[in-house]
Amino acid sequence: MAPPREVVKIAVQKPGAIPQLIQLDQAKPLAAVLKEVCDAWSLAHSEHYALQFADGHRKYITENNRSEIKNGSILCLSTAPDLEAEQLLGGLQSGSREGRREALQHLVLLAPDMTFAQEVISRDGLQKLGTIIEEGDDLGEVLALALQVFLELMEHGVVSWETLSIPFVRKVVCYVNMNLMDASVQPLALRLLESVTLSSPALSQLVKSEVPLDRLLVHLQVMNQQLQTKAMALLTALLQGASPVERKHMLDYLWQRQLRQFIYKNIIHSAAPLGDEMAHHLYVLQSLTLGLLEPRMRMPLDPCSQEQREQLQALRQAAFEPEGESLSAGLSADRRRSLCAREFRKLGFSNSNPAQDLERVPPGLLALDNMFYFSRHAPSAYSRFVLENSSREDKHECPFARSSIQLTVLLCELLHVGEPCSETAQDFSPMFFGQDQSFHELFCVSIQLLNKTWKEMRATQEDFDKVMQVVREQLARTLALKPSSLELFRTKLNALTYGEVLRLRQTERMHQEGTLAPPILELREKMKPELMGLIRQQRLLRLCEGTLFRKISSRRRQDKLWFCCLSPNHKVLQYGDVEDSASQPAPESLPEQLPVADIRALLTGKDCPHVREKSSVKQNKDLYELAFSVSYDHGEEEAYLNFIAPSKREFHLWTDGLSILLGNPMSSEQTRLDLEQLMTMETKLRLLELENVPIPEQPPPIPPPPTNYNFCYDCSIIEP
Repeated sequence: MAPPREVVKIAVQKPGAIPQLIQLDQAKPLAAVLKEVCDAWSLAHSEHYALQFADGHRKYITENNRSEIKNGSILCLSTAPDLEAEQLLGGLQSGSREGRREALQHLVLLAPDMTFAQEVISRDGLQKLGTIIEEGDDLGEVLALALQVFLELMEHGVVSWETLSIPFVRKVVCYVNMNLMDASVQPLALRLLESVTLSSPALSQLVKSEVPLDRLLVHLQVMNQQLQTKAMALLTALLQGASPVERKHMLDYLWQRQLRQFIYKNIIHSAAPLGDEMAHHLYVLQSLTLGLLEPRMRMPLDPCSQEQREQLQALRQAAFEPEGESLSAGLSADRRRSLCAREFRKLGFSNSNPAQDLERVPPGLLALDNMFYFSRHAPSAYSRFVLENSSREDKHECPFARSSIQLTVLLCELLHVGEPCSETAQDFSPMFFGQDQSFHELFCVSIQLLNKTWKEMRATQEDFDKVMQVVREQLARTLALKPSSLELFRTKLNALTYGEVLRLRQTERMHQEGTLAPPILELREKMKPELMGLIRQQRLLRLCEGTLFRKISSRRRQDKLWFCCLSPNHKVLQYGDVEDSASQPAPESLPEQLPVADIRALLTGKDCPHVREKSSVKQNKDLYELAFSVSYDHGEEEAYLNFIAPSKREFHLWTDGLSILLGNPMSSEQTRLDLEQLMTMETKLRLLELENVPIPEQPPPIPPPPTNYNFCYDCSIIEP
C-alpha cells in the first residue's frame, strides 16, 4: 500500500552515528519528529537540537519551510539555532585570534539562513561584529570574515541600513581608501558601501564625500576582477544617487580621466570573461550616460533662442552655400527669406519655418543636435545626402530633416534613453565605450543607412513609415549582435540590406510555421520529384499550345510575327510566319518543321547569334533577357532557330521546355517559384489534419526487435 501524500521517506544523519531512514509525517509537529529522532540515538533534551538540510547552505528546518522536504531528502541533526548562535557569539568574545577566526568561519556558513540570522541579530550579533570591524585589530582574514558575516546578516532585511552609525561607515571607508590592504577585505568593504549608498540617502552623501572618484579609478585599474567589479558597483551606485547636475559633473570628470578608454580596453576586451555582475554595472553606466540626453530630448526648440537659430542657419548654409560664399548676398530681405524657406524645405523640413518641426518632444532639441553634429563631423556625407535628394523627383526624395527627427526618436527607443535602469539587465553595447559622443556617432551611421535603404526600396514620400520600419529592424538586429566597435557596427549594418531583411523575415516566418522543421524538410524532399514532374508536364503542354514570337527587323517599323509549337508527340517543332496576330494558326498549316532529335544546344542572352548581329546597344540591352536560340544540324552545317520571347514568363517556359527536350535540368527562376508554391500548397494540404499538433524535431525511436517471434502464427501448420 502506498504511503499517504503527507508522508515522505528521508534519511537523517549524525556525525559518528548510523543514519536513520524514517518516514516523516508532515502533519506531525516538528518537535515530536525531533523527539523521535533523538530517542532513536538515545539523546536527551531534544529541544537542544534541530534538523538541517545536509546539502547546500544547510538551511534549518522550521514549520514554515518543512514543505521543502521531499522524498529522498537527506537531513542532518545539529545544534538548535539559538544555542548555536549563543555559542558562536561567545567565540567572538574570545581573547585568542584563532578562536575568533573559527567562530567567524562557522558564522559565514550559517548566516545565509534566515532562522539562524534572526537568532544572531536578536543577541546583538551585529553590534559585536561592528565592534570587530571598527576596531580593525586584524586587517587580514578576521576582518574579511567579519565583513562577510555582517553583509550576510544585513541582506536579510531584518535591520535597516540607515541604522548604521557614521563612525562605522567612516571606518569602512578607511578600508576602501587604504593603499596596503588585504585583497579579500576591500571588495567586501566596497560591497558594504554600495548597499549603504543604495539604501540610505543620508549615509550616501557621507560615502560620496569620503570616497573620492580617483580612489575608485585606482581600484578599477587593478588586475583583481572581484575588486574591479565591486568598485564599479559602488561607482554606479553613487551615480544613481546623485542629482542630474551632479551626475553630469561626475561623468564628465570620469571621461576626462580616460575611464571610457580603460573600460573598453581592459575590462570589455580583457582576456578574462566578463562576469554577469560587471555586465550589469556596465549596462547601468551606459544607461546613466545616455540619460544625460534626456533633457535635450524633452526640450522643444525655442524660436527666440539665438543659438538655436544659428544652428539651423548653419545646417542650411552647409548644404546649399559654398564655403565662404553667400548666395543670398545682395538680395532684398523678402527675396532672402523666400530663398531660405525654399532651402529649408529642400532640407526636408515639413514647414518653411523649421522651428515648427522641432517643437515635437521627443526628440526635441536632440534631433537638432544630431543634425548639427552630422553636418560638422561628416560634412561630405551631409552635403551628398541633401544635394542628392534635392536633385531627385519630388516623390522620390528622402527628406533629411524629417528622417533625422524620426531616426532620433527611433534611436532613443532602441537605446532606452530616459528610461529607468533595470535592476537585472546586462544588455550593454560594447561599442558605446569605443568612442566619445557615441549617440551622435551612431546617428551619423544610421542616417546614411536610412538613405541607402530608401534607395534600395525605391521609396516615395508615401512609403516613409515603411522605410522607418525596415530601418528599425536593421538597427535592432545589428545592435543585438553587440558589435565591439563602431566600424564593425557600420560593416554589419551595411551588409544587412533591404533584400536581406526580407529574406530573414521569410525565414523566421517559415520557422514559426514549422516549415523548416526537419520532418517537414524531409517531407518536402520526398515530394520534390513528383512536383518537378508536374512542372515538366506543364512546360511541355505550354510548348504544344505554341506562342507567337516577333522577328527583329531594322527595315520595317512593325515587326513580323511567327508562330512556333511542339507537336503532340514531342518529336517535332513546327513553325512559320503569320500575318494576323488575332488568332493562332493550326499546327498542320505551318510550313516548317525541326525534328527535336536534330537540336544540338540551347543558347540564351548574349550567346544568341541574332542578338550579336544587331548594332544598337540599347536594342541589344532590351533583348538580352528575352532572347534564346536553338542550334541544329542542317546538312553538314550548323543552323539556328532564333526566338524573342514576348515576356519574361514566356522566356522561362520555353527555355525550360526546350531544356526538358534536350534532357537538361530546368534552371529558370520561374521553375524555382513554381516549385516553392506547389510545395507550400501540398505541404499545407498534407498537414491539414495536424493543425495545432506540435511536430517533433526528431522521429520517435524505433523499438528494438522482440527477443523471439513465438507470437507469430505459422500458416504452414495444419491444425488437427
